[in-house]
Amino acid sequence: MAKVSKKLQAVNAKVDKTKLYPIAEAIKLAKETSITKFDSTVEIAFNLNVDPRHADQQIRGALVLPGGTGKSQKVLVLTKTKAKEAQEAGADFVGAEDLIQKIQKENWFEYDVIVATPEMMAELGKIGKILGPKGLMPNPKTGTVTPDVKKALDEIKKGKVEYRTDKEGNIHSILGKVSFTEDNLLKNYSAILEVIKKAKPAAVKGTYIKNISVTTTMGPGIKVLIEN
Repeated sequence: MAKVSKKLQAVNAKVDKTKLYPIAEAIKLAKETSITKFDSTVEIAFNLNVDPRHADQQIRGALVLPGGTGKSQKVLVLTKTKAKEAQEAGADFVGAEDLIQKIQKENWFEYDVIVATPEMMAELGKIGKILGPKGLMPNPKTGTVTPDVKKALDEIKKGKVEYRTDKEGNIHSILGKVSFTEDNLLKNYSAILEVIKKAKPAAVKGTYIKNISVTTTMGPGIKVLIEN
């Protein structure tokens, strides 16, 4: 069993594992219990009453966090028709079949997000098994397959995050950084919560959001009070 450091023991002692904290209190506590020397990421996890084995209960999408993510994203744009537009909008890499081949042959992953124009999807399908497990496959639901590459790039650079249910019905997302103000973290929380509430599948009866927790990199999990 891994040994818990004195520093981690001290911050763990600050968190009551049996308590549900109002979100403002949970965010304040998350900032106080961050123990890393670097600017930790603040994350949110939702446990939902959904069965992702059914297509109509798979929740996936994207939103721009009003307070940003605190993270700079390198964007690869794959396009035959909008290369100039992508370059002018600040894409880090722009190409077409040449870069798809580079991914396939060289395992090239020096980017965080791929945006593709629709005509590239047939070619991209050939490397779906490479991109899919890494969460990099462009998808119209998240706005990463689009003819409007400028809009897609603007949103990503401003703080766009993707969310999707995993096999257990959980959704994980970035809330921001420990260095963010509590107000910005609260704005981001409200934005994510609203989007997930609106995505409730019609097939779900009774309680939809079962649990919410906030944590920081290497920090303790903090249970959040779900308010209507």
